[in-house]
Amino acid sequence: MRIAFAGTPAFSVAALDALHKAGHVIAGVFTQPDRPAGRGQKLSASPVGLRAAQLGLPVFKPEKMNAEAQAQLRALDVDLMVVVAYGLILPQAALDIPRHGCFNIHASLLPRWRGAAPIQRAILAGDAETGITIMQMDAGLDTGPMLLKAALPIRGDTTAASLHDELAALGARLIVDAVDRCARGALQPQAQPETGATYAKKISKDEARLDWSLAAEELARRVRGYNPMPVAWTELDGDRVRIHEARVAPGSTTATPGTVIATGDDGIRVACGAGLLDILRLQWPGGRPLNATEACRGRKLEGLRFT
Repeated sequence: MRIAFAGTPAFSVAALDALHKAGHVIAGVFTQPDRPAGRGQKLSASPVGLRAAQLGLPVFKPEKMNAEAQAQLRALDVDLMVVVAYGLILPQAALDIPRHGCFNIHASLLPRWRGAAPIQRAILAGDAETGITIMQMDAGLDTGPMLLKAALPIRGDTTAASLHDELAALGARLIVDAVDRCARGALQPQAQPETGATYAKKISKDEARLDWSLAAEELARRVRGYNPMPVAWTELDGDRVRIHEARVAPGSTTATPGTVIATGDDGIRVACGAGLLDILRLQWPGGRPLNATEACRGRKLEGLRFT
């Protein structure tokens, strides 16, 4: 099929590669404009923009999907547009341009977790599974008919980083299947259920602060859900400490939540509202991430309290 592709971050690259490898004609790639990045704040192309250039594909970088951008899409004369984490709103006029409309790769099992941060929200909520939904886009927020679905388990050690990579690979496989079925006329759209919809709002840095009055299981999920961005954090004597990895520890204590009750090679053990949490990797201000042994070197943490 003749396809236009729209995506921006690293999550989208696997799908672009898969469609290209499958032999479909990628007539053009839409991605967000170059943005300042790095310490020098030099303008840098998006991961999708960089990959499209490597593949020799035409790249378009509109600020909005306005009339000019729609004219560019119309001139490509495509059968289908595949959209994955593009980051720009597509008005109905744009959705109507490809002959078969626009397919979206969404990183949840719709209608669960519509919106901006489905990967993190699934972990934070303690969901047992998540997955990919290939959806026919409409003007709503992830409300269109579902075309294909595939699930993945969320394990006790799953982080947002590891789940991101698993879902990117799954989405790449599933979109190739969906496009092939579309070419054969073998897709059967299914309306999303009216019940069970949830909204995955964007993650903020403020919400990544750990509340030690919560149960250890909840705090461990938060550490995993905020890894790698924005990273869970807490304070110690007024300094911000970033927590990169933690797990629920056995036992209980009557110590005030946030109090460090023990340290060792297997973790920095902290009292919680219920249960105990072992911090396995943390980052002191101005430093790099350290394992528990490195983090305790030269510091006496027992009896101190994270807030």
